[in-house]
Amino acid sequence: MNESTLGQGLFITFEGIDFCGKSTQARLFAQYLQDQGHTTLTLRDPGSSAISERIRAILLDLSHKEMSSYTELLLYEAARAQMVEQMIRPALSSGQLVVCDRFFDSTTAYQGYGRELDLAVIRQANELGSCGLTPHITFLIDLEPELALKRRRKSNRLKDRMEAEGLDFQNRVRNGFMTIAHENPQRIMVLRGDQSIQEIQQQIRLGFERVYNDQGRSL
Repeated sequence: MNESTLGQGLFITFEGIDFCGKSTQARLFAQYLQDQGHTTLTLRDPGSSAISERIRAILLDLSHKEMSSYTELLLYEAARAQMVEQMIRPALSSGQLVVCDRFFDSTTAYQGYGRELDLAVIRQANELGSCGLTPHITFLIDLEPELALKRRRKSNRLKDRMEAEGLDFQNRVRNGFMTIAHENPQRIMVLRGDQSIQEIQQQIRLGFERVYNDQGRSL
């Protein structure tokens, strides 16, 4: 770890394609931590801070079809940097557990593998946008894009600009996530997204407890 280990807090992220179930799992896990008596900060990337939420609105607006891939990349990094500096770093320094729905792995998967931007450029941008922070543990919910598409249709939720991309794009993103997980086995725990919500949540809790206990802590 780098700067994220300076305090006594822990930084936990959730990743996966749209409608894989990661947001539900992040919310349930944050509630579990709070029920265990932990001071927990729950965030979403992009977003959470006032500035980052305004950037999020620009990024996901379907009317912004002319947005270039590099503009998209830099806006994600700008929103992330604001969230890190304003919210994550202070929370970690004060000993809080930070649960974040997406972080820089999403940028690598979506803008690197999905948009097919140069991965070396993505790595440099992520280092800047994350302000040098790396999650202690990441839970990747893996789901076939076809199944995710069925979930989206059932939800009746309006598509945002990223969700409007086709299955080819989503498959590239999914493959990107799996490549990232293969390259970071010590940090990223992959869970099948076609399991029940309860099954996935139980696996997340067990995985977290192992990491937490390995650091000499106890729930």
